[in-house]
Amino acid sequence: MAGFIIKRLLQSILTIVGVITAAFFLTRLAGDPAILLLPPEATPEDAARLRAALGLDQPLFIQYLVFMGKAFTGDFGMSLRQAIPAMDLVLERVPATLELALSSFVVGIGLAFVLGILMRMTRHGWIRDVITWIALGRQAIPIFSFGLVLILIFSIQLKWLPSYGRGTFSHLILPALTLGTYELALYLRLFNASLAAEQRNDYVRTAFAKGQGRIQVLLKHMLPNALLPLVTVAGINLGMLLGGTVVTETVFSWPGVGRLIVQSVSQRDFPVIIAGVFLISLVFVVINLIVDILYGFLDPRVRLA
Repeated sequence: MAGFIIKRLLQSILTIVGVITAAFFLTRLAGDPAILLLPPEATPEDAARLRAALGLDQPLFIQYLVFMGKAFTGDFGMSLRQAIPAMDLVLERVPATLELALSSFVVGIGLAFVLGILMRMTRHGWIRDVITWIALGRQAIPIFSFGLVLILIFSIQLKWLPSYGRGTFSHLILPALTLGTYELALYLRLFNASLAAEQRNDYVRTAFAKGQGRIQVLLKHMLPNALLPLVTVAGINLGMLLGGTVVTETVFSWPGVGRLIVQSVSQRDFPVIIAGVFLISLVFVVINLIVDILYGFLDPRVRLA
Protein backbone atom coordinates (compact mmCIF):
# COMPACT_ATOMS: atom_id res chain seq x y z
CA MET A 1 0.00 0.00 0.00
CA ALA A 2 2.89 2.36 0.74
CA GLY A 3 4.25 1.88 -2.77
CA PHE A 4 0.82 2.59 -4.24
CA ILE A 5 0.51 5.86 -2.26
CA ILE A 6 4.02 6.98 -3.23
CA LYS A 7 3.28 6.26 -6.89
CA ARG A 8 0.08 8.31 -6.77
CA LEU A 9 1.85 11.16 -4.96
CA LEU A 10 4.56 11.29 -7.63
CA GLN A 11 1.93 11.27 -10.38
CA SER A 12 0.09 14.12 -8.65
CA ILE A 13 3.26 16.20 -8.30
CA LEU A 14 4.15 15.67 -11.96
CA THR A 15 0.61 16.66 -12.97
CA ILE A 16 0.80 19.93 -11.04
CA VAL A 17 4.26 20.71 -12.45
CA GLY A 18 2.93 20.03 -15.95
CA VAL A 19 -0.02 22.36 -15.38
CA ILE A 20 2.22 25.16 -14.12
CA THR A 21 4.60 24.67 -17.04
CA ALA A 22 1.78 24.79 -19.58
CA ALA A 23 0.29 27.87 -17.92
CA PHE A 24 3.68 29.64 -17.93
CA PHE A 25 4.32 29.18 -21.64
CA LEU A 26 0.71 29.80 -22.69
CA THR A 27 0.56 33.09 -20.83
CA ARG A 28 3.61 34.27 -22.75
CA LEU A 29 1.57 33.94 -25.95
CA ALA A 30 -0.81 36.66 -24.72
CA GLY A 31 1.63 39.43 -25.63
CA ASP A 32 3.86 41.96 -23.94
CA PRO A 33 2.43 43.22 -20.61
CA ALA A 34 4.65 46.29 -20.76
CA ILE A 35 2.38 47.70 -23.47
CA LEU A 36 -0.58 47.69 -21.09
CA LEU A 37 1.34 48.83 -18.02
CA LEU A 38 2.84 51.95 -19.59
CA PRO A 39 0.95 55.09 -20.61
CA PRO A 40 0.39 55.75 -24.34
CA GLU A 41 3.11 58.43 -24.45
CA ALA A 42 5.80 56.02 -23.18
CA THR A 43 8.91 55.63 -25.34
CA PRO A 44 10.49 52.35 -26.47
CA GLU A 45 13.24 53.02 -23.93
CA ASP A 46 10.63 53.15 -21.16
CA ALA A 47 9.24 49.81 -22.33
CA ALA A 48 12.73 48.29 -22.39
CA ARG A 49 13.46 49.46 -18.85
CA LEU A 50 10.14 48.04 -17.60
CA ARG A 51 10.80 44.68 -19.26
CA ALA A 52 14.22 44.56 -17.62
CA ALA A 53 12.70 45.39 -14.22
CA LEU A 54 10.14 42.59 -14.62
CA GLY A 55 12.73 40.11 -15.92
CA LEU A 56 10.95 39.84 -19.27
CA ASP A 57 14.08 40.76 -21.22
CA GLN A 58 15.72 37.41 -20.45
CA PRO A 59 15.40 34.31 -22.67
CA LEU A 60 12.11 32.49 -22.15
CA PHE A 61 13.76 29.34 -20.81
CA ILE A 62 15.72 31.35 -18.23
CA GLN A 63 12.48 33.07 -17.19
CA TYR A 64 10.91 29.65 -16.76
CA LEU A 65 13.74 28.31 -14.59
CA VAL A 66 13.70 31.40 -12.38
CA PHE A 67 9.93 31.21 -12.04
CA MET A 68 9.86 27.48 -11.20
CA GLY A 69 12.60 27.95 -8.62
CA LYS A 70 10.45 30.52 -6.83
CA ALA A 71 7.19 28.61 -7.40
CA PHE A 72 8.51 25.58 -5.49
CA THR A 73 8.81 27.87 -2.45
CA GLY A 74 5.27 29.19 -2.92
CA ASP A 75 6.37 32.47 -4.49
CA PHE A 76 4.48 33.09 -7.75
CA GLY A 77 5.73 36.64 -8.07
CA MET A 78 4.07 40.01 -7.75
CA SER A 79 0.95 41.05 -9.60
CA LEU A 80 1.99 43.21 -12.53
CA ARG A 81 -1.08 45.39 -12.11
CA GLN A 82 -1.46 45.71 -8.34
CA ALA A 83 2.12 45.17 -7.13
CA ILE A 84 1.15 42.70 -4.39
CA PRO A 85 1.91 38.96 -4.19
CA ALA A 86 -0.09 37.09 -6.82
CA MET A 87 -0.99 34.23 -4.49
CA ASP A 88 -2.37 36.68 -1.93
CA LEU A 89 -4.72 38.06 -4.58
CA VAL A 90 -5.89 34.56 -5.46
CA LEU A 91 -6.37 33.49 -1.85
CA GLU A 92 -8.56 36.56 -1.23
CA ARG A 93 -10.99 35.20 -3.83
CA VAL A 94 -11.02 31.60 -2.58
CA PRO A 95 -13.94 32.00 -0.11
CA ALA A 96 -16.23 33.29 -2.87
CA THR A 97 -15.28 30.43 -5.20
CA LEU A 98 -15.73 27.81 -2.47
CA GLU A 99 -19.12 29.30 -1.59
CA LEU A 100 -20.28 29.01 -5.19
CA ALA A 101 -18.79 25.54 -5.76
CA LEU A 102 -20.22 24.03 -2.56
CA SER A 103 -23.62 25.63 -3.15
CA SER A 104 -23.68 24.25 -6.69
CA PHE A 105 -22.66 20.85 -5.35
CA VAL A 106 -25.59 20.87 -2.90
CA VAL A 107 -27.99 22.00 -5.63
CA GLY A 108 -26.91 19.22 -8.01
CA ILE A 109 -27.00 16.45 -5.41
CA GLY A 110 -30.23 17.74 -3.85
CA LEU A 111 -32.10 17.91 -7.15
CA ALA A 112 -30.82 14.48 -8.21
CA PHE A 113 -31.95 13.06 -4.86
CA VAL A 114 -35.46 14.56 -5.00
CA LEU A 115 -36.06 13.85 -8.69
CA GLY A 116 -34.59 10.36 -8.42
CA ILE A 117 -36.95 9.50 -5.57
CA LEU A 118 -39.88 10.97 -7.51
CA MET A 119 -39.01 8.92 -10.60
CA ARG A 120 -38.79 5.75 -8.53
CA MET A 121 -42.02 6.43 -6.65
CA THR A 122 -44.27 7.48 -9.51
CA ARG A 123 -46.29 4.95 -11.45
CA HIS A 124 -46.60 7.27 -14.46
CA GLY A 125 -43.99 6.66 -17.13
CA TRP A 126 -44.51 10.07 -18.72
CA ILE A 127 -43.34 11.79 -15.52
CA ARG A 128 -40.08 9.85 -15.63
CA ASP A 129 -39.65 10.72 -19.30
CA VAL A 130 -40.26 14.44 -18.70
CA ILE A 131 -37.72 14.58 -15.85
CA THR A 132 -35.13 12.70 -17.92
CA TRP A 133 -35.56 14.94 -20.96
CA ILE A 134 -35.38 18.11 -18.85
CA ALA A 135 -32.14 16.92 -17.23
CA LEU A 136 -30.62 15.94 -20.58
CA GLY A 137 -31.75 19.22 -22.14
CA ARG A 138 -30.09 21.18 -19.35
CA GLN A 139 -26.79 19.37 -19.87
CA ALA A 140 -26.94 20.16 -23.58
CA ILE A 141 -27.03 23.91 -22.88
CA PRO A 142 -23.62 25.55 -22.21
CA ILE A 143 -23.17 27.10 -18.79
CA PHE A 144 -22.81 30.65 -20.09
CA SER A 145 -25.94 30.38 -22.26
CA PHE A 146 -28.04 28.96 -19.42
CA GLY A 147 -26.78 31.68 -17.07
CA LEU A 148 -27.74 34.42 -19.52
CA VAL A 149 -31.22 32.91 -19.92
CA LEU A 150 -31.71 32.91 -16.13
CA ILE A 151 -30.57 36.54 -15.96
CA LEU A 152 -32.98 37.48 -18.75
CA ILE A 153 -35.94 35.79 -17.05
CA PHE A 154 -35.42 36.30 -13.33
CA SER A 155 -33.41 39.53 -13.26
CA ILE A 156 -34.48 41.57 -16.27
CA GLN A 157 -38.06 40.42 -16.92
CA LEU A 158 -39.34 39.39 -13.48
CA LYS A 159 -36.86 41.46 -11.41
CA TRP A 160 -36.89 38.84 -8.68
CA LEU A 161 -33.14 38.22 -8.28
CA PRO A 162 -29.93 40.24 -8.76
CA SER A 163 -27.95 39.47 -11.89
CA TYR A 164 -24.43 40.13 -10.66
CA GLY A 165 -22.22 40.49 -7.61
CA ARG A 166 -21.96 38.76 -4.25
CA GLY A 167 -23.51 39.77 -0.98
CA THR A 168 -26.84 38.34 0.10
CA PHE A 169 -28.27 34.87 -0.37
CA SER A 170 -30.29 36.12 -3.34
CA HIS A 171 -27.04 36.86 -5.20
CA LEU A 172 -26.09 33.18 -4.90
CA ILE A 173 -29.28 31.61 -6.27
CA LEU A 174 -28.79 32.13 -10.02
CA PRO A 175 -25.06 31.23 -10.13
CA ALA A 176 -25.62 28.12 -8.01
CA LEU A 177 -28.52 26.98 -10.20
CA THR A 178 -26.52 27.62 -13.35
CA LEU A 179 -23.53 25.58 -12.25
CA GLY A 180 -25.29 23.00 -10.06
CA THR A 181 -27.81 21.84 -12.66
CA TYR A 182 -25.17 21.20 -15.33
CA GLU A 183 -24.27 17.76 -13.94
CA LEU A 184 -27.88 16.93 -12.97
CA ALA A 185 -28.35 14.45 -15.83
CA LEU A 186 -25.22 12.53 -14.80
CA TYR A 187 -26.23 12.39 -11.14
CA LEU A 188 -29.81 11.44 -12.01
CA ARG A 189 -28.83 8.57 -14.31
CA LEU A 190 -26.34 7.26 -11.78
CA PHE A 191 -28.81 7.50 -8.89
CA ASN A 192 -31.58 5.76 -10.85
CA ALA A 193 -29.27 2.98 -11.99
CA SER A 194 -28.10 2.48 -8.42
CA LEU A 195 -31.69 2.36 -7.12
CA ALA A 196 -32.65 -0.13 -9.85
CA ALA A 197 -29.70 -2.36 -8.91
CA GLU A 198 -30.64 -2.24 -5.21
CA GLN A 199 -34.25 -3.11 -6.02
CA ARG A 200 -33.13 -6.48 -7.43
CA ASN A 201 -31.42 -7.52 -4.19
CA ASP A 202 -32.87 -10.17 -1.89
CA TYR A 203 -33.17 -7.87 1.12
CA VAL A 204 -35.66 -5.67 -0.80
CA ARG A 205 -37.87 -8.64 -1.63
CA THR A 206 -37.64 -9.76 2.01
CA ALA A 207 -38.73 -6.31 3.20
CA PHE A 208 -41.75 -6.39 0.88
CA ALA A 209 -42.57 -9.92 2.04
CA LYS A 210 -42.66 -8.64 5.63
CA GLY A 211 -45.39 -6.23 4.62
CA GLN A 212 -43.38 -3.01 4.56
CA GLY A 213 -44.70 -0.27 2.31
CA ARG A 214 -43.05 0.95 -0.88
CA ILE A 215 -41.97 4.27 0.59
CA GLN A 216 -40.53 2.63 3.71
CA VAL A 217 -38.52 0.11 1.70
CA LEU A 218 -37.20 2.80 -0.61
CA LEU A 219 -36.18 5.32 2.05
CA LYS A 220 -35.07 2.96 4.82
CA HIS A 221 -33.43 0.08 2.94
CA MET A 222 -32.58 1.01 -0.65
CA LEU A 223 -31.61 4.67 -0.32
CA PRO A 224 -28.53 4.40 1.97
CA ASN A 225 -26.84 1.89 -0.35
CA ALA A 226 -27.92 3.67 -3.55
CA LEU A 227 -26.37 6.95 -2.41
CA LEU A 228 -22.82 5.56 -2.19
CA PRO A 229 -21.98 5.63 -5.95
CA LEU A 230 -23.64 9.04 -6.30
CA VAL A 231 -21.61 10.58 -3.48
CA THR A 232 -18.41 9.06 -4.88
CA VAL A 233 -18.87 10.52 -8.37
CA ALA A 234 -20.11 13.83 -6.99
CA GLY A 235 -17.06 14.09 -4.74
CA ILE A 236 -14.76 13.71 -7.74
CA ASN A 237 -16.84 16.24 -9.67
CA LEU A 238 -16.41 18.75 -6.85
CA GLY A 239 -12.92 19.42 -8.17
CA MET A 240 -14.34 19.91 -11.66
CA LEU A 241 -16.87 22.38 -10.24
CA LEU A 242 -14.00 24.62 -9.17
CA GLY A 243 -12.88 24.77 -12.79
CA GLY A 244 -16.45 25.31 -13.96
CA THR A 245 -16.76 28.39 -11.77
CA VAL A 246 -14.55 30.31 -14.23
CA VAL A 247 -17.42 30.68 -16.71
CA THR A 248 -20.15 31.11 -14.09
CA GLU A 249 -18.23 33.76 -12.18
CA THR A 250 -17.66 35.69 -15.38
CA VAL A 251 -21.34 35.60 -16.40
CA PHE A 252 -22.58 36.73 -12.98
CA SER A 253 -19.61 38.97 -12.06
CA TRP A 254 -19.03 36.74 -9.04
CA PRO A 255 -15.78 37.88 -7.32
CA GLY A 256 -14.06 34.51 -7.23
CA VAL A 257 -10.83 32.97 -8.48
CA GLY A 258 -12.27 32.21 -11.93
CA ARG A 259 -13.25 35.82 -12.61
CA LEU A 260 -9.87 36.99 -11.33
CA ILE A 261 -8.14 34.70 -13.83
CA VAL A 262 -10.27 35.99 -16.72
CA GLN A 263 -9.55 39.60 -15.74
CA SER A 264 -5.84 38.84 -15.42
CA VAL A 265 -5.77 37.32 -18.92
CA SER A 266 -7.08 40.55 -20.44
CA GLN A 267 -4.56 42.51 -18.36
CA ARG A 268 -1.70 40.10 -19.14
CA ASP A 269 -1.02 39.73 -15.43
CA PHE A 270 1.02 36.52 -15.79
CA PRO A 271 1.77 35.80 -12.10
CA VAL A 272 -1.90 36.03 -11.09
CA ILE A 273 -3.00 33.78 -13.96
CA ILE A 274 -0.49 31.08 -13.05
CA ALA A 275 -1.23 31.32 -9.32
CA GLY A 276 -4.97 30.92 -9.99
CA VAL A 277 -4.49 27.99 -12.35
CA PHE A 278 -2.13 26.36 -9.86
CA LEU A 279 -4.62 26.64 -7.00
CA ILE A 280 -7.53 25.20 -9.00
CA SER A 281 -5.40 22.34 -10.33
CA LEU A 282 -4.03 21.64 -6.84
CA VAL A 283 -7.54 21.22 -5.40
CA PHE A 284 -8.58 18.99 -8.30
CA VAL A 285 -5.47 16.80 -8.02
CA VAL A 286 -5.72 16.50 -4.22
CA ILE A 287 -9.37 15.41 -4.43
CA ASN A 288 -8.52 12.77 -7.02
CA LEU A 289 -5.53 11.64 -4.96
CA ILE A 290 -7.71 11.15 -1.88
CA VAL A 291 -10.27 9.19 -3.92
CA ASP A 292 -7.51 7.00 -5.42
CA ILE A 293 -6.06 6.23 -1.99
CA LEU A 294 -9.49 5.41 -0.55
CA TYR A 295 -10.22 3.07 -3.45
CA GLY A 296 -6.82 1.48 -2.92
CA PHE A 297 -7.76 0.69 0.67
CA LEU A 298 -11.18 -0.64 -0.29
CA ASP A 299 -10.24 -2.63 -3.38
CA PRO A 300 -6.83 -4.41 -3.55
CA ARG A 301 -7.22 -4.79 -7.34
CA VAL A 302 -6.73 -1.02 -7.69
CA ARG A 303 -3.37 -1.20 -5.91
CA LEU A 304 -2.20 -3.91 -8.30
CA ALA A 305 -3.33 -2.10 -11.46
